[in-house]
Amino acid sequence: MESAYDLFTRGTRLLEDGDLHAATVPLARARDLEPDKTSVREALGRALFRSQRYEEAATEFSAVVERAPTNDFALFCLGRSLQLLGRHDEARHPLALASNLRPERSDYRKYRDQARKRAA
Repeated sequence: MESAYDLFTRGTRLLEDGDLHAATVPLARARDLEPDKTSVREALGRALFRSQRYEEAATEFSAVVERAPTNDFALFCLGRSLQLLGRHDEARHPLALASNLRPERSDYRKYRDQARKRAA
């Protein structure tokens, strides 16, 4: 049986190589072995997001934010996942937090403002 670390390493290598669907398999297994590891859940969220599996990605990014509420990247990705699901009102909060944590990030501000407009 592979360790969570080995699964995480293999999954992130696949993710970096652009083999997104394949990356989700070892990363999901690593998550199941180590559900509190934010690095594993963030990598799995990235693979799911890039595979356009936004509902599942939102679940993973929510778990990261729950354990690391100042993780601006996870907040941003959670907000983007929600936006792409058409849930603009829910996306506003994580996108605003991400933007406040990293005010220099124009992409964070762009999507925050977009969520505000579409939620109104």
